[in-house]
Amino acid sequence: MVGVVFEVDERALSRETLKSALNSVGYIADDALITTLYLSLKLDKPLLLEGEPGCGKTELAKSLSDAFNRELIRLQCYEGLDSGSAIYEWDYLRQLLKIRMLEASGSIPDSEIFSERFILKRPLLRAVTHGDSKPPVLLIDEVDRADEEFEGFLLEFLAEFQVTIPELGSFKAKKPPIVVITSNQTRELGDGLRRRCLYYYVSFPTPERELEILSVKVRGLDEALARQIVGFVRVLREEFDLVKKPGVAETIDWARALLSLDAKTLDPQLVRQTLSCLIKDSSDTLKVDGDALKRAVENATAKTS
Repeated sequence: MVGVVFEVDERALSRETLKSALNSVGYIADDALITTLYLSLKLDKPLLLEGEPGCGKTELAKSLSDAFNRELIRLQCYEGLDSGSAIYEWDYLRQLLKIRMLEASGSIPDSEIFSERFILKRPLLRAVTHGDSKPPVLLIDEVDRADEEFEGFLLEFLAEFQVTIPELGSFKAKKPPIVVITSNQTRELGDGLRRRCLYYYVSFPTPERELEILSVKVRGLDEALARQIVGFVRVLREEFDLVKKPGVAETIDWARALLSLDAKTLDPQLVRQTLSCLIKDSSDTLKVDGDALKRAVENATAKTS
């Protein structure tokens, strides 16, 4: 989907135009999130988003990239991620081939082996060496999965937007990227990273906003059925002690599934058959079953009748 193109450093950018730009690519955000994002752009500060999985944290970075016509560079964090893997790797195979070519001359200077053409750029190096006049959107996704040591390195990177390769020297961004950092709160992040960023907690949307999201993301969905879908998901989140509460992403998936089945209204049998779109944990499946599921469906449909 093509959105409205903005330059984030233009004086003309306002909260209203930012909201319109995100709406144009299908991202529906509340005013508090829009304001926080707007300030992060104006102040050139990273945006740290925490919240339940599936609530649109990662999607915000993707939508920002689309709306502003910027490249999206994603660093997916994981346990054991180190600074080297996030910055660069040497293309050892090509280096070896080059060495063999040079062996015939009897001289193998380091400058011929350790040069930029043998660098495999990883997300952070790509972000600081980006050649476009428009800096990219750098998404540092699920930073809580990485360890504290990597978080400390990341803090230094965000301070200077500079990385160093011992054999080649330092690389510094001419224009800093737009940085969005997400966390699912699997561990507590350090105070240093929090102070470096503007912070926003992405909670589950209100029923009205979730309906608006469905109207944008699931074309052709009957409004009455959409209200039942939102009502049932809300019951799951609020009245069941679930290990993994369904996020907005699951609501959208379920709505699309029901639309593909030509569903007109919710009933216990239909919900049971499609519950895999919402429930992602075996213990949660046992909780949402039998009479409990029937009551949840009745509760959701009664509120929308």
